[in-house]
Amino acid sequence: MAIAPGSKAPAFKLYNTERKEISSSDFAGKVVVLHFFPAAFTGVCTEQVCTNRDDMNYYNGLGATVIRISVDMPFSLKAFKEKHNINFELLSDANKLTIHEYEMYHCNFICGIKGVAKRGVIVIDRNGMIAYSEETVNPGTQVNFTALKEALEKLK
Repeated sequence: MAIAPGSKAPAFKLYNTERKEISSSDFAGKVVVLHFFPAAFTGVCTEQVCTNRDDMNYYNGLGATVIRISVDMPFSLKAFKEKHNINFELLSDANKLTIHEYEMYHCNFICGIKGVAKRGVIVIDRNGMIAYSEETVNPGTQVNFTALKEALEKLK
C-alpha cells in the first residue's frame, strides 16, 4: 500500500536524465505530483507518461510540478524522454530508496523481475504532506487520472 495521505512526504535526492541531482527540497512550497512507474519503454508506462505530457497545460495551470520516478538508469530515461517528447522531469531511483520510502516497491513484477516501482501516484501539498495516494493493484492498469485531478482541484 502506498504511503497514506496525511503523512509527511519523505525527502528524496534522485538523478534526472541529465544526471543532475534533483532534491525534494527543490520543490518546497509547491504542489508536486509524483508518478511512479515500473519501466520505461513498456506499453502502459508509455501511455501513462504520454497522458502526463498531453495534460501539462492542466498541471501548469494549477501550479503543480509533475515528476515521474522509476528504477531505470538516467541514460535509459533520457532516451525514453527524447523518444516521447516528455516535458517534465524523469528521475532515476536506481538505488530503490525512494520507492521504498513511498511504499511503491514492487517485489515481483513480471518474468521474475524484482524491485521495480509500482504504478502509482502521490500528490504532495505545499506543506510537504501527502494529499493523495494511489497505487494500482495490477501494474498493467492505468492510474485513475480523474481521481488525481479531483485531488489536485482541492489544493487550489
